[in-house]
Amino acid sequence: MDYLHGNQIDSRGEVKDLTERIRTVLMATAQMKKHDKDPKMLIDLQNSLAKSYTKSQPPVTNLSVSVENLCTIIWTWNPPEGASPNCSLKYFSHFGNKQDKKIAPETHRSKEVPLNEKICLQVGSQCSTNESEKPSILVEKCISPPEGDPESAVTELQCIWHNLRYMKCTWLPGRNTSPDTNYTLYYWHNSLGKILQCENIYTEGQHIACSFNLTKVKDSSFEQHSVQVMVKDNAGKIRPSFNIVPLTSHVKPDPPHIKNLSFQNGDLYVQWTNPQNFQSKCLSYEVEVNNSHAETHDIFYVEEAKCQNTEFEGNLEGTICFMVPGVLPDTLNTVRIRVKTNKLCYEDDKLWSNWSQAMSIGQKANPTFYITTLLIIPVIVAAAVIVLLLYLKRLKIIIFPPIPDPGKIFKEMFGDQNDDTLHWKKYDIYEKQTKEETDSVVLIESLKRASQ
Repeated sequence: MDYLHGNQIDSRGEVKDLTERIRTVLMATAQMKKHDKDPKMLIDLQNSLAKSYTKSQPPVTNLSVSVENLCTIIWTWNPPEGASPNCSLKYFSHFGNKQDKKIAPETHRSKEVPLNEKICLQVGSQCSTNESEKPSILVEKCISPPEGDPESAVTELQCIWHNLRYMKCTWLPGRNTSPDTNYTLYYWHNSLGKILQCENIYTEGQHIACSFNLTKVKDSSFEQHSVQVMVKDNAGKIRPSFNIVPLTSHVKPDPPHIKNLSFQNGDLYVQWTNPQNFQSKCLSYEVEVNNSHAETHDIFYVEEAKCQNTEFEGNLEGTICFMVPGVLPDTLNTVRIRVKTNKLCYEDDKLWSNWSQAMSIGQKANPTFYITTLLIIPVIVAAAVIVLLLYLKRLKIIIFPPIPDPGKIFKEMFGDQNDDTLHWKKYDIYEKQTKEETDSVVLIESLKRASQ
């Protein structure tokens, strides 16, 4: 899509050119009056005034844009019509907000860029490589991202080159995407010759992943190129997503292999071998030492690790060495190592490898002692708690003696007397009733006899 073309380009350019000429003339005239006694300054101002009347070069023609591979954008154009025969044409170009300025004689320019956003190139002609020279009117050509809903494109698309042997790319589905979407990943590299499809697609939790072989070749320019990646669906319902992975970054080595651990003069010496495909100068290391007795966890960062024959025994070819100071040999020490690329060979130095397989050295503590200790300690604690409870109960009685109950005291003093009094009262009532019944019987017998 052209944003400046035909008569519209010429009219806008002429107005802008005329405005700048008028401004230059006015400023030069004012400065000439101010410096009329300075011959050198007058000559410079006259040259500036003369250049303002010089007609600029005509714009380039037939600016077009195309896409090669997956993310290689190529702009081409033709020389301007009516250019001065005495002019050695050069072309001034830049992207977006005057980024990546370039002045060159070629009538084309390319750039590797993900096609997720719109990108534009502006091109103008001039007669030298001097940036201060005024170029022709700039012609612009843009390329838009692929069609489709931006919310359907995959997110967090990133790739890691594992041990310079294979590349693994992961992504998350877009927001407006069906759960049963079948994704396809395409990739291209300068050494491949054509665009290939990744066949090994699988899921890792919420992420979708795909791995493909990418082995480093013995070519000095191999790592200067990038891997171009595109993810889309088979049905064409989602918007394609692009990424460019420089081979000098996003590199994750395999873990190293620990060869030997030894004690010498109170220090721990560690020997290991690097992962394949990497040189020692391109790696940095972390050595982790765990002491089981002191329960310490020490990590040592190693930039350069060299072996000396006076310290180590055996074949040292391809072996990396490091001395850990102050490690006690009479305790169990466990060592692990991990590596990452450094800035000497790669742009990225943040991807650590996994930890290596652990290796231990030293004397292991006697388990019988710990088992006995674990059995005795609870018994001692329980006995101490019982003694403490008994002591606290006795101490409570001494500090807080029980308060006497007055009711019990009075009961003890008068309780028996009250019982006897009640007993005698009951006995008198019983005797009185018995006597009354006896008198009644005697009276009845007397009356019977009198009637006879």
